[in-house]
Amino acid sequence: MKKNAIKLVVSCGALALAGLAMAQPSPGAWVPPQNVLQLSANGTVEVAQDLLSITLVATKEGTDPAAVQAQVKQVMDAALAEARKSAQPGQLDVRTGNFNVHPRYTREGKTNGWQGTAELVLEGRDFARVSQVAGRLDSLTVGNMSYGLSREARAKAESEAQTLAIGAFKQKASALAKDFGFVGYGLREVSVNADHAGPMPRVMAMKASAPGADAAVPVEPGKASVVVNVSGSVQLK
Repeated sequence: MKKNAIKLVVSCGALALAGLAMAQPSPGAWVPPQNVLQLSANGTVEVAQDLLSITLVATKEGTDPAAVQAQVKQVMDAALAEARKSAQPGQLDVRTGNFNVHPRYTREGKTNGWQGTAELVLEGRDFARVSQVAGRLDSLTVGNMSYGLSREARAKAESEAQTLAIGAFKQKASALAKDFGFVGYGLREVSVNADHAGPMPRVMAMKASAPGADAAVPVEPGKASVVVNVSGSVQLK
């Protein structure tokens, strides 16, 4: 299996070296810490997105809100039953989304019928299964398709990025201590924060499948960047 591409980003924050040419404090006064260095470092791991989410939408219109609601419910019940046949935890999870019926208005502000919409969400790591089920549900349209990271993939990437960030922090602290004429440093405080970024969700408006065919919805995942930032202060010795 091809290893994930890893890139390392290191940034050094503002340097704060206290105690240079300071006046003598009065007895009992608070003395700010001396020879304290503040810095930060980032570890970044790029990993292939392994989670696909497709939101399918059912839409009905009419003059009677109760009838519109019943029609939307009928379509959703049938689609949900069909999708559940292929459901498998983690590989394809099926859930419902928003369900609402709202009035339509004319330019004059008068009610001109009702529109009902409901969402069916297909999500999982088995891209082929998710896209094929979406393709079979031709009574619905694709409203949104997005990619992400599964919990397992995110945890693994964060662990790798954290190791990189901590190593970079230690290396930078040691190098800066020597640059300032000290022999080493001691850790005072540190914070670790993780974040990730990836391609924006794809918003689509199309039939879930081609007429007369159970064609799978085309999918092509990208990569997500998982970033861990380590920042804090060290005491120069």
